[in-house]
Amino acid sequence: QSQLVESGGGLVQPGGSLRLSCVVSGFTADYYAIGWFRQAPGKEREGVGCISSSGGSLTYADSVKGRLTISRDNAKNTAYLQMNSLKPEDTAIYYCAAGKLLNLALHPSLYAYWGQGTQVTVSS
Repeated sequence: QSQLVESGGGLVQPGGSLRLSCVVSGFTADYYAIGWFRQAPGKEREGVGCISSSGGSLTYADSVKGRLTISRDNAKNTAYLQMNSLKPEDTAIYYCAAGKLLNLALHPSLYAYWGQGTQVTVSS
């Protein structure tokens, strides 16, 4: 069964950091780009960034550039989202997704497999 499981969410103060993990099982992640998305209450799901299957290419949404970093370890079938300098507006459920992409893009429809999400709350 193909599955993605996120972990690492929680409550953090503004300016703090969190690292989310996304463990892939049931298929080989090496052939898939991994995207990170988030959805805040009352808002549409938005892409924050994605990483190519090899890890050699990355793209980020303008709203998170310089604060969020995506990486992956294909030997562990795991991708990561390092979040620094967090702001209250970063509060959302964060999802990872896997897709076979010719070019990196943050359109949710391009990703075939999704995790259940992990809550990130930034508040003092």
